[in-house]
Amino acid sequence: MTTEEKDCLKEVDSFAETGFNYTLSLVSGKYKLTVLYAIYRHKVIRFNSLQKYLNIVSHKTLSGVLKELEKDNLIIRKEYPQIPPKVEYFLSKRGESFIPILYALCEWGEKHKQ
Repeated sequence: MTTEEKDCLKEVDSFAETGFNYTLSLVSGKYKLTVLYAIYRHKVIRFNSLQKYLNIVSHKTLSGVLKELEKDNLIIRKEYPQIPPKVEYFLSKRGESFIPILYALCEWGEKHKQ
């Protein structure tokens, strides 16, 4: 175990003080990881394309997830001033820094799926 791992797993008085808890607070929710993965795969994607790609999320749910991810600075919403409106989503620098975690989840799943 590296020093960094030991620091992350150190004992604290409260779970709320852990980096693990903070990370979960950003990505917990039924579709947050799924949406981050989809945006990463497409680099830049529009709402309707994202909804079609996921094929499991209602308009209202996807809209809420995107707003939360944007609020937490994991994605960027770029709105173009035109008619009809055009909005694109892409990962922020902070969101891009989360990709190794998504990759590790993917690797683990590939290794252990039955």
